[in-house]
Amino acid sequence: GVGSVLGGFASKSDRRLKKNIEYVFDSPSGIPVYNFEYIDDQIGSGVYQGVMSDEIPQKAVVKLKNGYDAVDYSMLDVEFKQI
Repeated sequence: GVGSVLGGFASKSDRRLKKNIEYVFDSPSGIPVYNFEYIDDQIGSGVYQGVMSDEIPQKAVVKLKNGYDAVDYSMLDVEFKQI
């Protein structure tokens, strides 16, 4: 599922896959952090905390073959987690 982080990558960090997006705070480096749910429960169910791929340094964004974005959280001062 989405919660699986492989080598620091969160597999689904694209805004288009999320709903109920709620701003929580800015990281120490100024990156907005959000709580959100995934539109498709097969990706992940429950509430997650992380970033929107369109609001972070592009060096940390990986374009997936399916057209969506993944994020290399090891390059950010934000933790991706289920809450």
